[in-house]
Amino acid sequence: MLHIALFPCLSDNYGFLIHDSESGQTATIDTPDGNAITAALEARGWNLTAIWNTHHHFDHTGHNLSLAARYDCPIIGPGHDAKRIPGLTQGVRDGDVFKLGSHDVHVLETPGHTDGHIIFHIPDAHDGAGAAFVGDTIFIMGCGRLFEGTPAQMYESMRKIEALPHSTTLYCAHEYTLSNADFAKTVEPDNRAMLDYIKTAEDLRAKGRPTVPTTVARELSINPFMRANTPEKLGEIRRAKDKF
Repeated sequence: MLHIALFPCLSDNYGFLIHDSESGQTATIDTPDGNAITAALEARGWNLTAIWNTHHHFDHTGHNLSLAARYDCPIIGPGHDAKRIPGLTQGVRDGDVFKLGSHDVHVLETPGHTDGHIIFHIPDAHDGAGAAFVGDTIFIMGCGRLFEGTPAQMYESMRKIEALPHSTTLYCAHEYTLSNADFAKTVEPDNRAMLDYIKTAEDLRAKGRPTVPTTVARELSINPFMRANTPEKLGEIRRAKDKF
């Protein structure tokens, strides 16, 4: 059985651990805060056996080397960006599959935010509904800023996420929901599903609870970037968000 732990890191990042109770293997998705990750492991009695990196930014790889040294574990990350992933021991590419215990982990390349961004998809997580660790490709009602990629690349990355089973749980790496909501309302002011969800998100944050994770189905109904029907439209929305 797979167990997923979510915990806050830094100012607005989330850390994630995924643990296979049968094999005892545990991976951290990215390394935003080594102390927080270690504390989360120790609180649960888990031993870190792998680091999975979604992309090269420091708030996702900054504690790779210290954690790999402490736990003597491999670092799996985007082969396309191998030179920018500290301590990378296994580069993976689109369509690759590796194992966490007996569970398949599928790699999807999702460039846009960075050239080498990847997603880790575990189809049998959550009793077969699936889980995907999406890094900074997609957020609730948002997508990653296009630091290195193009609107066309991000549009295709959105389509890869859309192609996952719609029940798939999406673990986004930042708590950006309410700020994204302020902008999303300007794009689709009459989107009732969005407006209803924003009330839910506001209530969660008022109680100090995370809005992450989300699902593919939810984002298809409320996320203006997922709902953009052409690369040009996505680019237009992204440029407006950058100026918002």
